[in-house]
Amino acid sequence: MFGHTNEPFSITRDVNVVIIPAGEPVILREGTSGFITQALGGSFTVYVEGNLFRVAGTDADAIGKELLPAPEIPENATDQDIEAIIWRQLKTCYDPEIPVNIVDLGLVYRCEIEARPDGMRSVNVDMTLTAPGCGMGEILVQDAQEKIAVIPTIADVRVELVFDPPWNQTMMSDEARLQTGLM
Repeated sequence: MFGHTNEPFSITRDVNVVIIPAGEPVILREGTSGFITQALGGSFTVYVEGNLFRVAGTDADAIGKELLPAPEIPENATDQDIEAIIWRQLKTCYDPEIPVNIVDLGLVYRCEIEARPDGMRSVNVDMTLTAPGCGMGEILVQDAQEKIAVIPTIADVRVELVFDPPWNQTMMSDEARLQTGLM
């Protein structure tokens, strides 16, 4: 699993990370070294001393990586334009253990945009997890919220975890099933 293709890194400053799969926050100290095992959607899964950790994209610099720029929107963007950008942003949210984005996994059940009187927008998203007890659930919710919140004209975002209907493998896109060997 951790072969020669993994990129080594050394942390340049103390960084808050989350241990996988428990979802518990910890701090990796400056000078700690390890390997980047997954770099998808701007966040990173790293291997350090026998454990996996998730490094948020906002802390990419701590492992020598560049931050992703905020998405651009067309001038006078319509709600349909913004919705398309939201879905693109959600496709940059990855389960840290499965190299498939949450959209293709079938975890996003609903995305609604409400226009506000001030010209800004509110976004409500319902999503689920592959397993209700997943320790990474709140991390995935936070990642989705952060990826949507950086879109210009978005004033507030609410991402809610729901478990009805329960997730199952048939909700995955064909591409995701192929990628995970389920097809």
